[in-house]
Amino acid sequence: MTDTFSNVYDDTERARAYADLEFPATYYLAFRDLPALLRKHVRGARAVDFGCGTGRSTRFLRGLAFDAVGVDISEIMLAEARGRDPRGDYRLVAHGSLAGLGTGTADLILSAFTFDNIPTDRQKTSALRELRRLLAPEGRLVVVVSSADIYLHEWASFSTRDYPENRSARDGDRVRIMMLDVPDRRPVVDVLCGDAHYRELFEAVGLRVVDAVKPLATGAEPFQWVSETAISPWSIYVLGAV
Repeated sequence: MTDTFSNVYDDTERARAYADLEFPATYYLAFRDLPALLRKHVRGARAVDFGCGTGRSTRFLRGLAFDAVGVDISEIMLAEARGRDPRGDYRLVAHGSLAGLGTGTADLILSAFTFDNIPTDRQKTSALRELRRLLAPEGRLVVVVSSADIYLHEWASFSTRDYPENRSARDGDRVRIMMLDVPDRRPVVDVLCGDAHYRELFEAVGLRVVDAVKPLATGAEPFQWVSETAISPWSIYVLGAV
């Protein structure tokens, strides 16, 4: 990839706050269904965690018996990952380039929330082409992203009430959301991309949607839900090469 983009959490205070999150409340729903999806769709143990940040999702994959490599563009985030997981394999990818990873070598690539922060369609498609290149012939790319609805409602882990401009946002526009599970209450600035547009981007680079999930809370979980039982905050796509 030649395009560049930045990690929205790439400062020391925010990286430390994010590193302590693990899987609270609304975030729990983003990961709850992944073990079953991976058992259903993935064959093999070689995994890449694209946009691993502080290593939460990389450690999650290793807990599921994957041989996982975490890659990110933020050295600050990777320092947090290595501090929490000294035995893990965490690599800096300059400007988002994955040239150091072999073609056709990944049975699984997980991208959890990374595409929320990639600003343009050109950069998104560039990243998706590189991830497709890494996939083994029967490999699967699992993309977890914020649904368009997350920027319009209140949640156990997020608030958007202070950002009414989100309601007029279209694909490619910046949207703001506040994380409630960390002391750092500066808003996170994401880039809106709805379901239909993601599917267009996947198709454009030769990826097909094998499965898709929009997780909802059941009400039985040990969290005080706000919108999560009626509206899904996340979209999960399981992709394979055409």
